[in-house]
Amino acid sequence: MENLRKDEFYFKHRAPIAPLKIIAMDNCRPLVEAAEQYIIQLRKEYLAKYADLDPTVLTREYDRERYLAEVECPRFGSGEAKGNIKESVRGCDLFIVSDVTNNSMTFKINGRTHYMSPDDHYQDLKRIVAAAMSSAHRISVIMPFLYQSRQHKRVNRESLDCAIALQELSDMGVANIVTFDAHDPCVQNAIPLHDFDSYSPVFHFMRSIRDKFGLDFLDRSKLVIVSPDEGAMSRAVYLANNMGVEMGMFYKRRDYTRIENGVNPVVSQEYIGTDVEGKTVIIMDDIISTGVSILDTAREMHRRKAAHIVICCTFGLFVRGFANFDNAYEEGIFDYIITTNLTYRSEEMLAKPWYVGVDMSQYIGKIIDTMNHNIAVTSVISPTSRLLELVKETQEAE
Repeated sequence: MENLRKDEFYFKHRAPIAPLKIIAMDNCRPLVEAAEQYIIQLRKEYLAKYADLDPTVLTREYDRERYLAEVECPRFGSGEAKGNIKESVRGCDLFIVSDVTNNSMTFKINGRTHYMSPDDHYQDLKRIVAAAMSSAHRISVIMPFLYQSRQHKRVNRESLDCAIALQELSDMGVANIVTFDAHDPCVQNAIPLHDFDSYSPVFHFMRSIRDKFGLDFLDRSKLVIVSPDEGAMSRAVYLANNMGVEMGMFYKRRDYTRIENGVNPVVSQEYIGTDVEGKTVIIMDDIISTGVSILDTAREMHRRKAAHIVICCTFGLFVRGFANFDNAYEEGIFDYIITTNLTYRSEEMLAKPWYVGVDMSQYIGKIIDTMNHNIAVTSVISPTSRLLELVKETQEAE
């Protein structure tokens, strides 16, 4: 009877808010297709298990073979574009997913080929939102890398691009904005009356390390979490607290009188934290851009005689290529770099001996499925509870 009561409660709160439709922009189609397949599998298993107990589940379209809606953003010869949804989304709970960092896509202006920038991807996203807004029941936008999130605060006379983008989407009628590891989650203050979620892949990093190297690699007596700067401190604190391990951080002094490649150059840095000699160091950050900062951190950990150095970053952009990382790997500066598939990854990157990828498609699928049923996402995919389960595994193995 107890199980039946739980099932009844589950059924009562699982009805979808509206029929589900998903739009994958061309810049992230493989990721979203994998998430869609996970949702299809999840719902068919649910249907097979509970259809006899609750006949209303048969009306929820859990037996569909497809949730993706086909779209396109064709361009005129002048470079102007339009958004076109090729099927009806009327009355649907629509999720639009876009990777604004995909630098592999092109379009033509007057016959000349141009690579798409984040601005181009963002404009295409808005075009699809505009095309769907009049008929969809609800629209949610998933931008794994939040557009312009690195321009999140004003210094002197600067634009606040991320805040403006969030307000634009909200003003267009987007109900929910979902991202991962926002550079500064405080940007949601720009839209205080709208739903904004920033999810962390920290558990997926730890699970990947466990799967690749074994539980011994996560021996808490020999594990140190390191933040490469004060900006990434919250990630390191969160992981270190949940894992019950030591941590450290780097303080960077910057020259704010000049800007190089869009940032204030680092003059010096100082390590603050526990001794890392003979220990496994996990360096946590959100973005690998040029890689200068993260490699400097790894070199200092190597100089301090860390036994193993693993770099975990949500978004591996590698805007200056891989030569510096190849050289550092050959010098023994780090063991592996782990990033997610939330942003575009080139074939060259995937072939690197030091690279380990984390698949986030199931995580995105769970987020979409849970939001479609209008229940608390944290009740299903809380990273804290899953981290604690991993800690329990390591304790039993110690």
